[in-house]
Amino acid sequence: MLTLSILLADVAVAKAGAVIGAGIAALGAGVGIGRIGGSALESIARQPEAKGDIASNMILAAALVEGVALGVVALGFIVGL
Repeated sequence: MLTLSILLADVAVAKAGAVIGAGIAALGAGVGIGRIGGSALESIARQPEAKGDIASNMILAAALVEGVALGVVALGFIVGL
């Protein structure tokens, strides 16, 4: 009986860790995308003629960060179930 309660406690801790990890991943992605956007705005302010190239690279980088974060959040919630 004691062994079963220890195993169930470990599963609960693992699930809680997975959900907390998913939240941290979402927070990190938000900060990262914010930094990408801020840096892009600074770059456009310094070189307005390169606006098109900077904007396309910014969108690509933000999409890659968001895709990875979405995968991590989904995985965290799947493990947490």
